[in-house]
Parts: sequence; structure tokens; C-alpha cells
Amino acid sequence: MLRNIEGTGVVVRTDSPVKGTVALVSGGGSGHEPLHAGYVGKGMLSAAVAGAVFTSPARDQILTAINSVNGGNGVLLVIKNYSGDLMNFKLAEQLVSTSGIKVSHVVVNDDVAIKSRENRRGVAGTVLVHKIAGAKAEAGAELDEVKKIAERVISNMGSVGVALSSCTNPAVGKPIFTLGENEMEIGIGMHGETGVARMELQDADKIAEMLYRRVADDLELKRGDEVFVMINGMGGTPLMELYVVARKICDLLESDGIKRFRAIAGNFATSLEMAGFSLTLLKVDVEMKQMLLAPQTTPAFPVLV
Repeated sequence: MLRNIEGTGVVVRTDSPVKGTVALVSGGGSGHEPLHAGYVGKGMLSAAVAGAVFTSPARDQILTAINSVNGGNGVLLVIKNYSGDLMNFKLAEQLVSTSGIKVSHVVVNDDVAIKSRENRRGVAGTVLVHKIAGAKAEAGAELDEVKKIAERVISNMGSVGVALSSCTNPAVGKPIFTLGENEMEIGIGMHGETGVARMELQDADKIAEMLYRRVADDLELKRGDEVFVMINGMGGTPLMELYVVARKICDLLESDGIKRFRAIAGNFATSLEMAGFSLTLLKVDVEMKQMLLAPQTTPAFPVLV
């Protein structure tokens, strides 16, 4: 299913390059497992590129990934909105474009904790871009069509996270920030960044409602809308607690008259051993729903029925 290109930090589909289909390449720093390699496979990513912990992969790594999966129908780069990722992926895009490879990119910026959309970080919602754009590519769509649906996902999606503890970058050897015994951090990033607010610890239902209101308000959800729900563990939170949050989010959707297409809970885009979770809501349309239910053969994304 997967093949590691030794010494490069690149993982590709074993059948790469797949002739006649658009290839999807994504990546970023390590420490977010199963992101990104866990989403390589039929129906999602063609290749994933891993940098050092919380560090963008280098240009040459990205070039290796692009050249390894290009099947002649173009390559779409899925980039999270961080300066290092933007710089290195775009530089690789410029270089391969001069060699005749059709390549384009989208930038994921789903973190609604930051008010300015252009400054929003790409967080757990990146996984849903991989799923929907990957399914569109697998169906034989052209590069511009795959890019358009990826952009539609990004513009209809929002995420926000909460931390009950920091994480420890192995290169540093100590927590990136510290919280008191009864404190929590709202609006944290994926690399151990502090959030936009620190407040007294609340119970799971109250935290879930707080995050839900932030995302629902940002997306301007209204009665009759339909959403896909993803509860993402940050690495150090038991599944049972994620299920408690999922139950509350589903109750809130029902009370607001918003339809739940599907809901998943698990560790999809982590921050090492951080305790906490994030909520992602995607306002879906008919095509997005079809792509979410399309078959995929990746190690980390659940089978949706």
C-alpha cells in the first residue's frame, strides 16, 4: 500500500505514479501523526513529506515527492498556512513548473481562533481536504477540478482547539508552555503554540459548546445546513473523552436544527503528547458528501458508511 523512499522523508503509494490521474502531495513537520503519512493511499494522498518535528520539509524533499508521483495529469500541493511550509512548497512548485510538470496548490487555513482569515493556521481540517480532493482525483477529475473542490472545502470549514497541557518538543526537552492545574488554553496551534485565551478549566460539555459556538458562528451555520463533524484528539486524550465531546456536539447540532452528515472521533492530526482536542465542522454539499463516502485505502482515515 505504501512505499518509503529511503533517506528522503517521503512516503508514496506503492502504485505511484498513477497514470492519467491528478496526484496529491502534502506534508509538514513530524509530531502530528498520523498526519500526513497516514493518509497516503488510494482515494487520498499520493505522497506525504515529513520534516523534522514541527519543522517544514525542505524543498528537495518536496521535489522528490512531486517527481515520484507525477503521472502526467498534474500535481496538487495541499499546504497548511505556516510560513515555512508556504515557502518550501511554493519554491518546489516553481521549480517543477519550469520542467513542464503541471502543478498547483491550495492553502488550508481553517483555524477560526484567529480572526484574520489570511493569517489563520492550517490545522486538523487539512485531513478533510485530503479526503475530498483525493477522492475527486481518484475519480479522474482534471487538476483545475480537483483544486476547485479543495478550495470549496477550505472555504466551508472551520476548526478550533483546546489544550489541557502543553507538549514537549524532543529537541527542547521541556514543555513549550505551562498551564496551572485548573487552567486550559483555547485556540491552540498544532506546534504547541499557546492559544488566544487562557481560562479556568470547564467540564467537557461546556468546553465542547464553547468551541462549537466559535466554529458555528464563523461558518454562519443556520437551520437546515448539513455538516461533517470531526473531533480530533491532540495526542494525549483518551478516546472515551473524545466520544463524550462528540455526543455533546451532536446534541448541539440537533438543538440548532443543523443536520449531521457523519461524525468521527479519534487522533487524526496530533501535537505529540498534548492533552486536548479540536473540533472541525465542514458545511457539506452533495458532491462533498459523495467524495467523503468514496472508497479509500489509507492506514488512518476511518471507513465511512
